[in-house]
This record gives sequence, structure tokens and C-alpha cells, in this order.
Amino acid sequence: MSVDVVLPCLDEAGALPWVIGRLPPGFRAIVVDNGSSDGSAEIARSLGAVVVAEPRRGFGAACRRGLLAATTDVVCFCDCDATLDPRQLPRVAGPVLRGDADLVLGRRRPVARGAWPLPARLANRELARLVRRRTGVRVHDLGPMRAARRAELLALNLADRRSGYALEMLVRAADAGWRVSETDVDYRPRIGRSKVTGTARGYWQAVRDMRKVLAR
Repeated sequence: MSVDVVLPCLDEAGALPWVIGRLPPGFRAIVVDNGSSDGSAEIARSLGAVVVAEPRRGFGAACRRGLLAATTDVVCFCDCDATLDPRQLPRVAGPVLRGDADLVLGRRRPVARGAWPLPARLANRELARLVRRRTGVRVHDLGPMRAARRAELLALNLADRRSGYALEMLVRAADAGWRVSETDVDYRPRIGRSKVTGTARGYWQAVRDMRKVLAR
């Protein structure tokens, strides 16, 4: 088994050793440095990760760059802030590798106090409801840990380069008739400050990006 794991990264020096150190055998880290100023790229490289740079700021821009850098048939995505445990990547990638699903989302289950702020959790629940109504796919979480086949992802021609990327992936996959499923994954308190829910500007930017995706 060989799976590339795209890890969008913006100032995650504190979390990188834990994240990269917990990748299972057969899973290769592709850290996409999105303009870090804390030495994240150098730390990731010293830990054996493939490091690529994406100067255009935005979660979607970083994910797109990592997808282009990947070489394996199946690709995973995972946040780089230690909220998600890379040791659980096989349960997300497994159905895609076996041919049982085309896109698998990790449904986040908080395992510690403060792991998922209430406003973010409520917003995610409402977005999942809107996705179910828009696509008919029964999902409960727009989880950032996910797996799909690289060629098929590229063929979706995802356009969002900011916070709507993950949502657009799900909507376009559903529109294309993909088999979408969920599997539970642990969700932990992040290391460091959130770039989205940690600031009012980041939160509202994410909301605007996702509304645009659903309006298409």
C-alpha cells in the first residue's frame, strides 16, 4: 500500500512532529507550506516529509498544490494542526483502496474537552444539512480527513482556492455520482491558533466561501 497524504501547512511548527511521526507505514507526507514564518517547512523536511510551496494563501490553494505534487493512485487529505490522528488514515483510505467507495470522509468525534468549539460545530452541522438537501448524499460532517483517487479528483476541476475547497469537493463528487461514505475519526484540541475559527475574520470568510459553493 502506498498513499500520499496532503498536509496544508501555515505556521504549524508545534504540531508537525506529532503529525508526521504518527503516519502509518505506506503513507507519505506531502507538506504544502502556505507561507509559514515559523520554520514549518524546514521542520517538515527534517522529519522526512516531501515539502512543496504554495505562495497563494488559502486552504484550497494548498490542497490543490499538494494534489498536483502527489503521485499515488489514492490520496488522503489531513489537517496539520494535530486535531486529527494520522494513525487513523487507514480506516479512511481503506474503502477507496478496496474499491468500495470513491470518496470517504472522516466524521469527527471529539475525544477531549474543547476539541470542537460550539459555533464551529453548529456551523458544520448546518452545512452538512444543506449538503444533504442539495445533493441527496447523507453526510453529517464536512471533515478535512478524507480519501479519494487522485486522477478522479483532478477531473472534478475544483475551482475554490480558499475555505470552500473541501465543500466543493463533496458537492462536485456527489453531482458526478461518486459513492460517498463516512467513517468515525477522533477529533482533538488543536496545537496552536486556528486560522479560521480562531479569528472572526477567518470564520466569516469561511462562511462566505462555503455559501458561494452551495449557490452554484
